[in-house]
Amino acid sequence: MKQEWYRHKAFIIFAHLFVWVLLYVLPLLLSPAYGKQAARDPGEKQIWNFYFSLHYCILIGLFYLNAGYLIPQLINKKKYTTYFISLLVIFTTFCCLRYGYEKIFLPHRRIDIKPAILYTFLTTLFNVSSSTAYQMIRDKISAERNSNVRENENLKTELSLLRSQVSPHFMFNVLNNMVSLARKKSDLLEPSLIKLSSLMRYMLYETDGDKVPLEKETEYLQSYIDLQQQRFGKNVAIQVSMLLPEQYYEIEPMLLIPFVENAFKHGTGLITDAQITIHLYTTKNQLFFSVRNKFNNNGEIKDKTSGIGLTNVKRRLNLLYGDDHVLQINRKAPWFAVSLTLNLH
Repeated sequence: MKQEWYRHKAFIIFAHLFVWVLLYVLPLLLSPAYGKQAARDPGEKQIWNFYFSLHYCILIGLFYLNAGYLIPQLINKKKYTTYFISLLVIFTTFCCLRYGYEKIFLPHRRIDIKPAILYTFLTTLFNVSSSTAYQMIRDKISAERNSNVRENENLKTELSLLRSQVSPHFMFNVLNNMVSLARKKSDLLEPSLIKLSSLMRYMLYETDGDKVPLEKETEYLQSYIDLQQQRFGKNVAIQVSMLLPEQYYEIEPMLLIPFVENAFKHGTGLITDAQITIHLYTTKNQLFFSVRNKFNNNGEIKDKTSGIGLTNVKRRLNLLYGDDHVLQINRKAPWFAVSLTLNLH
């Protein structure tokens, strides 16, 4: 994924430099009154300008020291006493440097301690508060980013597991078809195996991505339906209508097959006048898919694998499409009907 422009290292460095240059006038605005009076003397003006520039550079160092070391190593580890002692040592050092500077470069002037301490305290407090807020915002953004990454990875893992559950369930049904054809010594066995090979190729090599062309998915569905028609022959009336648009659409792979699997699993067998109807079409960036089958309403006991497909696909639809889908399941004897509306992007 392409990195956002505001996260580029060059932009971050430029933004920091811009802010520091913009705030360069702050020490001059907060300088004590006697420092301004001393500015009447060109020599003292140069001494004070050098001091404020030096003090400003030290404040920049303190900003990154507090944000990059004191906050992570002391505050985040709940070493509050050590942190405040560190700030007290830094503040005392600043005051001593200020006192020593005036003693060395302005020995003829009387040192007024109160304005110097007040100036040092205000600039240090502002600097520490700003760097603390800066680091806390960075930590929060980093935590949210890491949380999103973990959530996406967990989602991908879950979707991968859900998708992998479809394949064994499907293969179980299709292999049963092959066994049935082999027992009948049917001439349809060889073309059925070829078609099964193409289905496995699609499942293994063309469904690794997040999306596949809708055309490929419908070809997969049609191949599966053809295999089932070969198995049941005239025992099941199967009506299929799948109309594809000229516009290119993509869909989550292996998403629609569980509905068809479910229809053949529970719409065949000891059912009078078994019928399965499958419709698929698209319009205005929406996919409409419906499957109907007759079912036996005599209170049959389902086997342990019943319902794996539908439970699976419901979960996948919620994870992938959220509010962009509407799934309706209607069970009213003698028909079991599933209708899916999916927004395509």
